[in-house]
Amino acid sequence: MKEPTLEGRFRILVCLDGSDESYRGLRYAAKLGGGVDADIVLVYLRPVDQGLRSGGLQVSVARENMLNWGLELPGIKYLKKGRDLLIELGHMEEDWREKSTHTAVDGDPLGDSLIEYTNDKGKKIVLKLKVAPNVTTGILEQWELGEYDIIILGASERWRSRKSKGFRDPAVAENVATNAPCSVLVARELEAGSGHLICTDGSDISLEAVRKDAILASRCECPISLMSVARTPDAEPTARTAVEQANNMLASLGIDVVETIVKIGDPIEQIIETGPDYSLIVVSDTEKGRIERFFNKSVAYGVMQQAFNSVMILR
Repeated sequence: MKEPTLEGRFRILVCLDGSDESYRGLRYAAKLGGGVDADIVLVYLRPVDQGLRSGGLQVSVARENMLNWGLELPGIKYLKKGRDLLIELGHMEEDWREKSTHTAVDGDPLGDSLIEYTNDKGKKIVLKLKVAPNVTTGILEQWELGEYDIIILGASERWRSRKSKGFRDPAVAENVATNAPCSVLVARELEAGSGHLICTDGSDISLEAVRKDAILASRCECPISLMSVARTPDAEPTARTAVEQANNMLASLGIDVVETIVKIGDPIEQIIETGPDYSLIVVSDTEKGRIERFFNKSVAYGVMQQAFNSVMILR
C-alpha cells in the first residue's frame, strides 16, 4: 500500500539502528528538513518474527500506538529516541496530531506499525517499525512506498564487524546506494557546519548533481566547495574548466561558492584525502544502469566505500 505524500514535498528517509552515526544522520536530516515543505520518516527494520511468538504479542495490541506497548523491542526504543531528539532540536512539538497504523505481514505476528505526527501546516514526522527479510530489501521496499528524495543511513568502524548484521554491515550501504532510485547519504561522524565538498568532472550529470546538492546545502546553511581531479598533469586544464563551469552555474542561481579545488592524481585517493575537512563529500552517480553500476564500480562508489567521513551519492 502506497503511503500518502503531498506533491512538491521534500521527503527524507532516515534508517535508525541505534548507532551514534544513525542519530547523527537524523540530526542532519533535521537541518535538511527545516522547511515546512519537508517530511521526515524514521524507520527501523527487523527480521520476520523477532522473538515475538514466544512473547505472546497479541495482534490487538500491535494495532495500538507502538510506543505504548511496554515491550523492550530495540526498534521501539530507537524510534522513540529519534522522535525525542527531533523534539529536543525544535523540529517538532509534542502536541502534533498523532495517528497509528498497522499493516499485516504474512508469517509475522506484529507486521508493520507506524505513528504519523502532523502539525497544522501539514508537516509530517513518521516513526515506522517495519518487518523485512533483510535490511537492504526493507529500505528499498520503503522507498517504493514513499518515493523519497534522499535516504540517510549511519556508518561507523563497527561496519567492519562480521558479527553485526544491522545497517553497520557495509554491504547494506553499498547495496542501497547501488539500487536506490534516489540520493543516498552514508553518515560517518557527520556534523553540520563544515560544508559540502561537491565533486565534479564537467559532465552533464555531475553538473546536475552540483545544482541539486547546492540546493540541499542551502537548506541547512552549509557552505559549498567545488572540487575536480585531473588524472594527469595534461588533464589539469579540463579539471579547472569543470570547477569554473560549476561555479559559474551556481553564481547564476545566486548561490555562493566558498572555494574551488583542483588536484592531480587518482580521483578516489584525492577526494578521500581532501574529504575530512568537510561535513560531507558529494559525488554524482554514473549514467549506467543498476546492473552496470554493480559490476563496474565508479569513482562515486570507491569514495563511498573508502572515505573516512560522510558521503552522499547524488542522483
